[in-house]
Amino acid sequence: MTRRATPWRRDSGSRGNTPEATSCRGRTSVIVCAMLACCAVFVSSCGTETVPTEDPTAVEAPRGVQLPPLEVREGDGLPASLPADLVWETNEEDPIFASPEAVRGGIFRTWMLAFPLTLRRVGPDSNGAFAGFLRYNQLGPVTYHPNTRRPIPSLATHWAYGADGRSIYYRINPRARWSDGVPVTADDFVFAVQFMRSKEIVAPWYNNYYTDRIRDVKRYDDHTIGVQGADPKPLNEMHYSYGIGPQPKHFHVLDQDWVKRTNWEIEPNTGPYQISEVRKGKYIDLSRKADWWGDEVKYYRYRFNPDKVRVRVIRDANIAFQHFRKGELDTLSLVLPHFWHEKATGGPFDAGYIVKYWFYNDLPVPSAGMFLNSADPILSDRQVRLGLAHAMNFDRVIDTVLRGDYQRLPTFQLGFGDYDNREIEPREFDIEKAGEHFDAAGFDKRGGDGIRERDGQRLSLRVTYGNPQHTERLVVLKEEAKKAGVSLELQLLDSSASFKQMQEKKHQVAWMTWNSQGLSPRYWEHFHSENANRPQTNNLANHADPAMDELIMAYRASADFDERVALAHRLEQMVHAAGVVIPTFQVPYTRDGAWRWVKLPEWLGTRTSGTLFNSQANSAGIFSAGGLFWLDPEEKRRTLEAKDEGHPFEPATVVNTTYQTH
Repeated sequence: MTRRATPWRRDSGSRGNTPEATSCRGRTSVIVCAMLACCAVFVSSCGTETVPTEDPTAVEAPRGVQLPPLEVREGDGLPASLPADLVWETNEEDPIFASPEAVRGGIFRTWMLAFPLTLRRVGPDSNGAFAGFLRYNQLGPVTYHPNTRRPIPSLATHWAYGADGRSIYYRINPRARWSDGVPVTADDFVFAVQFMRSKEIVAPWYNNYYTDRIRDVKRYDDHTIGVQGADPKPLNEMHYSYGIGPQPKHFHVLDQDWVKRTNWEIEPNTGPYQISEVRKGKYIDLSRKADWWGDEVKYYRYRFNPDKVRVRVIRDANIAFQHFRKGELDTLSLVLPHFWHEKATGGPFDAGYIVKYWFYNDLPVPSAGMFLNSADPILSDRQVRLGLAHAMNFDRVIDTVLRGDYQRLPTFQLGFGDYDNREIEPREFDIEKAGEHFDAAGFDKRGGDGIRERDGQRLSLRVTYGNPQHTERLVVLKEEAKKAGVSLELQLLDSSASFKQMQEKKHQVAWMTWNSQGLSPRYWEHFHSENANRPQTNNLANHADPAMDELIMAYRASADFDERVALAHRLEQMVHAAGVVIPTFQVPYTRDGAWRWVKLPEWLGTRTSGTLFNSQANSAGIFSAGGLFWLDPEEKRRTLEAKDEGHPFEPATVVNTTYQTH
């Protein structure tokens, strides 16, 4: 799952039974039809249509709501004229991290567990797994170098910091274009704030962030903007917090039907790939822009090499593995222990047709855990939550199902250097301690099946999850929890459906992982009461604590690094004490398999590469680590010929520990 973290990529719907296709004002659209309906209505395409590109200058008369001018609070506001004393910076000094040997071309074949519920980046149901393909093709003003972690140009060529410590100015690259050919201008950045504040997008998280955290944005000329945030920030975190991206003003028309109307529309973007074909329930194609403006930007050279990325829906990872083994997928993640140790052996692996990679990285650790809905009548009791934590035998899962390859995750957020609270220890499996907490909650008797009861109510909890590969580890936890008198009912749903249930706060226990992003931990979206007991927010625990709210706001408001570190330590301790999240596992590496024709740089990846075969721009939300691989057609011909003739290569397993930290 993609966590909302950077302003230009954050998100949170309804999907109609018959998605509408519209084409207006030069926008790029797609017709997505139900398979039965298409046979009667769209006979020639039956479920798929190549996206047309229309004249971007053909504009209909304006319609929709009239967005108000940006409201600026008293005490806020950027200067009317661009400050003359700004010191403009850029970064062309850091080394490139892609290979000049890379070649362009070919179709990269990958997969996803479920078809997305929408192609919107914001609004209901927009925070699913496919959102990464959409968001990382909408660039921000800057990104971060994946090795030095310093800002580097993206949509902007230069930047400058305001004297107030909370303002930042950007010079937008005049070559930057939307995918429909329309230039990116300062007006698109001003519109972005109006858009994100509007109620028509039905996105409370964005509404709040762009109202409370983004206080002003101003156009100084076609390619110069200023952005003012709510509070001063350390300079190295300023871009991450306030470096908002643009919205295509020429495309969006906001009205009460915006969510439904745009559910399957394809929004113009600024990145290297754009959706070119959709077959509902089957696949989505993204095509490389032949004349992408970003090819001239230093840190985008030699990257994003496949001409097309096809993302197929395969609803089971084991089936995906079989497609990969047969050469129908080019790469596959092998992080799962039974994939690496058991499945990725014999056949094309022993024959050297597929190469195995084990690459250690240095990234913020994804927040994997059991998120306990404190609005639930049982889980509202802290004693139950603490008892449940002690009833989870994660060590047994690690030692058996996970082959010892994973580690316990001690805290909700980890991997942010000084911000990490290293004094917190994870709650260990302890039946006696679990029993003490359950007794204190009134679950002090056991029924005939050994499950604890309180006034006739069983201590039974539903665990919702969306990845069938996690069933085995959950079964172990379920059996071990019975020893403490807890019944876990496992609810496996389609990945999109499971996340929808969580976002609507209809779960009891959510088993899921947030991708951690940025340079420092984030607490507001996950634990502030503003996001509790509301659908379409990331506070899956429905946690509401006024004392914690106060510290969260102090943390957000502080520009002093030492103060922020101290506050982060206190906040992480409060999360631990509340017991609303039970952290599970961490994995400090990526493991991947790739057919021989998928090539990597000599150094394989970067310090912040979340996976070696990420076709898109970013890793962990802000580090520009993706798009480094390429497809070698001659090597593909050689490999397939050798396979057909039964001629093996030398088996290859490549292990890189350059960035191993522990």
